[in-house]
Amino acid sequence: MRVVVLASGSEGNSTYIETEEIKLLIDMGRNAKYIKEHLNSIGVAPEEINYILISHTHKDHTSALKTFINKYKTTILLSQPMFYDLEEIKEYENIIIYDDDIYLKDLKITTIKSSHDAPDARNFIIENKGKSVVYVTDTGYVNRKYFNLLKDKEIYLFESNHDIEMLLNGPYPKWLKTRVVGSYGHLSNKDSAFYLSKLIGPHTKKIILMHLSHINNTEEKALTMLKDTLKEYEINFHNIACAKRSEITEVVS
Repeated sequence: MRVVVLASGSEGNSTYIETEEIKLLIDMGRNAKYIKEHLNSIGVAPEEINYILISHTHKDHTSALKTFINKYKTTILLSQPMFYDLEEIKEYENIIIYDDDIYLKDLKITTIKSSHDAPDARNFIIENKGKSVVYVTDTGYVNRKYFNLLKDKEIYLFESNHDIEMLLNGPYPKWLKTRVVGSYGHLSNKDSAFYLSKLIGPHTKKIILMHLSHINNTEEKALTMLKDTLKEYEINFHNIACAKRSEITEVVS
């Protein structure tokens, strides 16, 4: 399995996952030109993408969807509430509606409910031949009932959206600050670090911190919070990176 974050942040989000039989994009943010160019940079043609898996319908996760599917006719995977919320795909034929787990050739995708202010929002555990990727972003909290499902996976793509002090002292209006820190908003660096300290295990190979705010966070703050928290819990793990807004991550295998 190969994993590459193509873009992560309020400007747009998209992650590429590849197995021997499947080429998949989680979300389709930014624009189709950006997606095409960054797929090409890792040796993938956009017409090779088999599926687009939608986590929720906010524009930073779907802004490139209409243009991309009109050109490449890619199959979309989404829930029924997401389908009804996306007017631009109402007449599109290549759609699979998911509710719970998804099975695609050599890929199993477990969907879990996230807590976000969208008609429906999901996070994912993606498994192939005994290996797994956890995708957790755009959620105000992670429900404890999912902890056993999320524990000790190989790769964690995990939201670390904001530094709480930067957010509270920053330029956002009060209503937006309340939204971001609320139970339907985004995980702070502190939240993210706490959850990861409870979830990662001996099989974990890589953590990529996702959806960092360019106004209310810095890579240094996100990394420091996570490293200090892991140290506090006496967890020796150092293979950590931050996904960027306009650059791909390294290819993680």
